[in-house]
This record gives sequence, C-alpha cells and structure tokens, in this order.
Amino acid sequence: MCVGDLVEDVVVWSTGATRAGTDNPARVRRARGGAASNVAAFASSLGTPVRFVGRVGDDSAGEALVRDLVRAGVDARVQRHGRTGTIVILVGADGERTMYPDRGAAAQLADVPDPWLSGAGAVHLSAYSLTGPSLSVLRRASEIARAEGAILTIDASSIALIDSVGPARFRELIRTLRPTYVFANGIEADVGSLRDLAGTTVVVKNGVEPTEIHADGKRSATVQVPPVEKVRDTTGAGDAFAAGFLTAVLAEADAVEAVEAGHKLARRVLSEPGATLDENGAGV
Repeated sequence: MCVGDLVEDVVVWSTGATRAGTDNPARVRRARGGAASNVAAFASSLGTPVRFVGRVGDDSAGEALVRDLVRAGVDARVQRHGRTGTIVILVGADGERTMYPDRGAAAQLADVPDPWLSGAGAVHLSAYSLTGPSLSVLRRASEIARAEGAILTIDASSIALIDSVGPARFRELIRTLRPTYVFANGIEADVGSLRDLAGTTVVVKNGVEPTEIHADGKRSATVQVPPVEKVRDTTGAGDAFAAGFLTAVLAEADAVEAVEAGHKLARRVLSEPGATLDENGAGV
C-alpha cells in the first residue's frame, strides 16, 4: 500500500539551449504523477497487488488520474475534494529535473478510514505528506502497519522538503514513525542526518556511485549501480527504485538483493525518455 500524492505532471523536455525572455523549443507531455502513486503503478507493473491511498480534486483532472491509476492495475482509494494538484517538471539536457509543485488537494489528505490503511504486507509513505493534515494519516498508517507486522518504508522525497520542515524536526518525524526502511539520496541523508536511525535500515542512493545500506547507524553494505549509457530523464527513477525494492522484499529478498531489484527498475526510467508514459502520454 502506498500513501501520498496523486497529481498531474506536466513534463517539459527542452530540445535546445534555454534562452531567457523568449520562446524555447520543447517537447511537453502530461502524465499521471505523484511519488506515492508512481511507486504504486511501478509495483503493479511487476505483478504486485497494490493499493493507493490519496486525495485528488473534485474535477475532471482528478477523475482522469484516478481512472488511469486503476487502469494500471492499482486499487485506488481516493478522496475527492477541492482542486487537483499539478507539478511542472523541467528536464535538462543531462536528464536532471527541476520541479515546480502545486500539490492542491493532495496536500489535504485527512480522515482516512482504517480499512483503507489495513491489510497490506508493506506500507510505503511519501515524506511529502509529513506536513499539514496528512501527517495524522501517516501516523495512523504506521501504527496499523506495526500492529499488523507489515514492512514500513518512507521516502525522504526532497531536499527542499527537508529544508522547509527543518532538518531536526524532519529527522524526528521520521524517527517517530519507526520505519523498517528509509530511502534517501546522499544530500537528503546528509542534511536530514538520516544514516543513523536506530532500528531502521537506511538506503542511500548516490547517483552513479554505489548505493549504501546503513543498518542501525552502521554501513553494512554497498551495492554497485549498473551503468546507464545515457541518462535521458531522472523523473520517476527514485519511485521505480522504491517499487523494485519493495517488491523484492515482499518476496523475501535481503537488503542487497532488494537494492539490486530497485536499480534494475530505475535503470529503465533513466535510459528511456518518458518511460513512465505510455504511447498515449498516460502514466504507466
């Protein structure tokens, strides 16, 4: 089960050097987005039964996003209220992305019934929902996961998020949720001091450099990252990694094997522009 955002992504791939103050050639596509919903869709593509819990607007955009998520094989438990969120993503020539999020209704997820949060073997939470009313939902999801013996994972999500919450408070919020695993990139792990969370295995991604596995505050392993000939787009790569990792863990893989499974799925996103889109521009 994945708890978090379901939004519309507007992805802009520049096809030339950017010139300020005038038109710039680009390829623009719209897609289903949101970190938690991406993880859900990627996990479903691997044959894993998956549920998504979130909120969209009471509008045509929200209706289309939910329909697309269901078409991807996800059991979508979605509240409908307000205005559906949008993220504009600018993809540079090096594949790196710059994002302008307006989370809209996704940021107002609240009052989720317990049956929506119950019965999963693994529960994945997006740290984007650590702010506002959604925090109470994450706390309840973590309580139910622990009571039911489920694996609990959290993705640190964004350095900008950590800065806005405050590194010390961010770390404390993560710690109190008592996750089994935390995913973070190197900068997020450094700023949030996430490598030494007691009782939690922290997976630190470092781009093309080896991924680190930290168990109870000590680095227990590093896993080489398979080479990618040319990075076309990093959008969704972290979400694909999480889905591959979780699917492997549910199949009783150890942490190293799970990281390797995460690398394998993320590699597809990194090497294929728009790999999270189908031929019609919808998210897959």
